[in-house]
Amino acid sequence: MTARLPMLFLATALAGGQASAAGLTDAYGDALRSDPTLREAAAVRMATLESRPQALAALLPQLSANGEWSTSWNSGSNTFSQAVTDGNEQTIVNVRSGFSSTTNERQAWQLQLTQSVFRWDQWVTLRQADKQLAQAEAEFRAAQQNLMVRVSQRYFDALAANATLMAAEAAKEAIGRQLEQAEKRFEVGLIAITDVQEAQASYDSAIAGVIEGKRAVAVALENLREVTGQYYGQLADAGPEVPLVAPAPADVEAWVQSALEQNMSLEASRLAADVSRDSIDIQRAGHMPTLDLFASRSNDNRDVDRQNKPDQPGAVIFPRRPADSDVWDDTIGLRVNVPIYSGGATSSRVKQATFEHRAARERLERVARETERQVRDAFLSVNSEISRVNALSRSVESNETALRATEAGFEVGTRTTVDVLNARRNLFEAQRDYAQSRYTYLVNALLLKEAAGSIGEADLKEVDSWLDEDVPEVTQP
Repeated sequence: MTARLPMLFLATALAGGQASAAGLTDAYGDALRSDPTLREAAAVRMATLESRPQALAALLPQLSANGEWSTSWNSGSNTFSQAVTDGNEQTIVNVRSGFSSTTNERQAWQLQLTQSVFRWDQWVTLRQADKQLAQAEAEFRAAQQNLMVRVSQRYFDALAANATLMAAEAAKEAIGRQLEQAEKRFEVGLIAITDVQEAQASYDSAIAGVIEGKRAVAVALENLREVTGQYYGQLADAGPEVPLVAPAPADVEAWVQSALEQNMSLEASRLAADVSRDSIDIQRAGHMPTLDLFASRSNDNRDVDRQNKPDQPGAVIFPRRPADSDVWDDTIGLRVNVPIYSGGATSSRVKQATFEHRAARERLERVARETERQVRDAFLSVNSEISRVNALSRSVESNETALRATEAGFEVGTRTTVDVLNARRNLFEAQRDYAQSRYTYLVNALLLKEAAGSIGEADLKEVDSWLDEDVPEVTQP
């Protein structure tokens, strides 16, 4: 069933129908809910939000507790010196005593509180976390803005592919009628067989064009589904009434300045460079001393049976007797750690962070130059596309006039079938290019606003208001 969906959608899209056509904002709304790229950016943003609580936690008191219950058995011997007095003489002798003990039950626990007093890396990490949050927010907003452009690009690519298919369908139909007329004229001896052959060749090429057009429509619609997760029966089209609005302000430098200040991708790169600079300070903290305040309380309670076994001839072996203990320990103090030598690891990490910061600065410069290029290119493209749309509109009118004149000349014998076929082909190509130029203008206008960092849902709604839901029906061959 899944494999048939694209073909089913293609059939409904080409055949038209009574259902309301999906507009640009409809497609964008679907993309907001299902686009994997945007959802990935949202998940990354939410993950980054946890970096600040983690950085702050390192500065707060750390409280830990541990406990132990155990049973153990041990035995062995002890050797110690003992003074023995014999009259007026004192002799030091070594006495060896064996023992065995059983710890029936040991219960021990410890509660420890640690408070960081000075750790430079923790303070820098907290400062860095704020910048990481800002970077994640900028990247998420950049993903949202980019989604608007991606949806629009694929939406109008689908319309452009459909316009090409419609032109191919119209060309095939018109050339088919021309072929029929040529065959009838040949039958009555008004034209040569070569005219029929020319018409047949053009008709065969038109059929191939329709086949290729259908494939292009299917691919374009699938590309749109990849972003929106939806198949649409119809798409609202951009007709000849689309207003051609020049960029305002008309100064490209103003657009460049806006991009340098507001472009979200550029802002994310700028924050990434700041984050990498803080990483250098974090690694340098490895050369600095640390100071912690700590306090602990512990208890070690043992239930022990012990038996001493003197290793001397005739010595009395003592019976097993209790050797229980219950020890409490309370500690408070300051712990200082001064790094002296770590084998060069800290210095190496500082160098690594320095080079990573240098790479981040170069990445920022690259993004800044790319952003400026994109703004200038989109600005010029919008203005040139306005002129191109107007020129192609006049081209359609001129080709319509040329076709009527060629058909009239064909009727009186001053023009050949080839002339008529070429005139028809020129008209259909002009109509196709005229439609595609309107789509290109709309996409370039949105690309300019994205590069300048000012694109929003209001822009999509404005473009959507220019679209016509009365989508023409395309006849299947």
